[in-house]
Amino acid sequence: MISVEGLKMEFGVRPLFSNAGFVINARDRIALVGKNGAGKSTLLKVLCGLEQPSAGTVSIATDTTIGYLPQVMVLQDSTTVREEAQKAFADIQKLKERLDRMERQLGERTDYESQDYMELVEKFTAEHERYLLLGAEGYEAEIERTLTGLGFVRTDLERPTSEFSGGWRMRIELAKILLRRPDVLLLDEPTNHLDIESIQWLEQLLATWSGAVVLVSHDRAFINNVSNRTLEISCGQIVDYRVKYDKYVALRKERREQQLRAYENQQKEMADIKDFIERFRYKPTKAVQVQQRIRQLEKMVPIEVDEVDNSALHLKFPPCLRSGDYPIICDEVGKAYDHLVFSHVNLTIKRGEKVAFVGKNGEGKSTLVKCIMGEIQYEGELKIGHNVQIGYFAQNQAQLLDENLTVFETIDHVAKGEVRLRINDILGAFMFGGEASEKKVKVLSGGERSRLAMIRLLLEPVNLLILDEPTNHLDMPSKDVLKEAIRAFDGTAIIVSHDREFLDGLVTKVFEFGGGKVREHIGGIYDYLRSKSLTPSPSPFGEGSIYQRAQGPSQQAKEATTTPTNRKGAGGEAVEASGAEAYALHKEQQKRLRKAERAVEESEKKIARMEQRLKELDQLLCDPKNAADMTLVNEYTDTKRQLDDEVERWEKLSEELEEITQ
Repeated sequence: MISVEGLKMEFGVRPLFSNAGFVINARDRIALVGKNGAGKSTLLKVLCGLEQPSAGTVSIATDTTIGYLPQVMVLQDSTTVREEAQKAFADIQKLKERLDRMERQLGERTDYESQDYMELVEKFTAEHERYLLLGAEGYEAEIERTLTGLGFVRTDLERPTSEFSGGWRMRIELAKILLRRPDVLLLDEPTNHLDIESIQWLEQLLATWSGAVVLVSHDRAFINNVSNRTLEISCGQIVDYRVKYDKYVALRKERREQQLRAYENQQKEMADIKDFIERFRYKPTKAVQVQQRIRQLEKMVPIEVDEVDNSALHLKFPPCLRSGDYPIICDEVGKAYDHLVFSHVNLTIKRGEKVAFVGKNGEGKSTLVKCIMGEIQYEGELKIGHNVQIGYFAQNQAQLLDENLTVFETIDHVAKGEVRLRINDILGAFMFGGEASEKKVKVLSGGERSRLAMIRLLLEPVNLLILDEPTNHLDMPSKDVLKEAIRAFDGTAIIVSHDREFLDGLVTKVFEFGGGKVREHIGGIYDYLRSKSLTPSPSPFGEGSIYQRAQGPSQQAKEATTTPTNRKGAGGEAVEASGAEAYALHKEQQKRLRKAERAVEESEKKIARMEQRLKELDQLLCDPKNAADMTLVNEYTDTKRQLDDEVERWEKLSEELEEITQ
């Protein structure tokens, strides 16, 4: 679909990447990874034609459509949510207008026997068939399903887009791109403004996307669940790993170890050459050998090693006073503006607990945090425990930094004791290494300021930590550093986040915000999500949708097979299975499911290969010089027959897979 050859992109002296080459095929779901500033967003812009490369070519197959979601975009303010989403179907709407005009003409004319009238009838029939083929009759339903999947409710659809925050308006733009169903999706941080439910919905959609997907994201769980291939931008090169993200991490570690060995060997060789040159530089009898060594040294290309992974850096919060047994107690707490945010909130957070606040955007997570901080008024009683010292990271925390200080000075002012000796290491772990530490705060971007504010908080003595979306501007190594620091924190932590991987293994209790209520769930984030998955959710585009592809069972259907607790009795009644029986049934069911899934997947790969070969043969046969080549003609006929047989086999395998999951 897209072929890249010899690609080079440079802004300064050193190029972001050079001599890059790769191919994006249908059904590739590519995670584009690399440190901040490596050129990930730039590469997406080059692929969609918004920026021209310094060298190289990007070839896009004829009729290939591309949908691009940037991190920042200009949004419309003059329409409702529904009207804005309808722009995705602009071609269908124009076709509908043409059909309406032709229908009016047919109703007004009486020259039924004329040639002109018959041509109009034929044209109307052909256009109407095309209209139906495009699924135009159901596009309004598709709009509602997509917007609902991304977190909107029906009453939102008639509201002006100007009433929504930037995050919600970005969801509208994402919905428009998804509704267009482009052949290639380029997504730059699509989960930044999504809640957990919407992220899972998007995962399910992208996992069954018929085209190609290239995405940039710092949400490890999201890209691992979606990707089947990883492109890494590192040391000015683009390295292609044909595996999903988790496997890429292991392969990258092996690759870096190889780089280190090669680098060390080269450094030793260079040191030996330099030593020889210095020892014999002024000896006439060695002049020829010295010149040979100098030329050899000049020809050597220095081996570059990937940036050191700082995720192993250990940070600990400084010691603080012990707080009371119950740092936070809420008794019938409520808050309303022009609408109810939440009411009758009763919760108790014990000393040392680490809890998560989750729920859709706008359901009151940040509002309750502001109540705890005393920033806003509320109903009911909210008690802050004895000796509680709060460290608070708000979404606007970056605005409170002193703009006249450098990055290093900002941290140096709060660092105490041994930590002062490790400031540069800490800054490096949060992407402020080298010259970046000497930048003034006033020249930093919003994301950089947020990271700096996070480091500052890590060095302050507190016993109650409240973090509101702390990972939004952190890359994966930085998130690992922060996660380990919180895990080792002796005090209490409240974390508002949609990042499942970050919360996993960190929190032991989840408070769910929704519908004006706050519900407590004991256990980690995945325990909470499993409890939520017991209620089936609709597929991304709904049953029977024109966009729904027959890709086997939904994730909910698969999950339903993992808990076989009942079986049928002799009379057809449900009989509760014993633990051993349930385990055996579960094991057998999983074995059958995996076998059926593998068979379907292998069949799909065969179909994709044969379809690709048919396209190649079709192009060859279109060339007049190959028209009489019977070898090509016979291969085309045989491949077409094999494809038909394989499609029939795939349908049977898919039916068997569906039966297993029912």
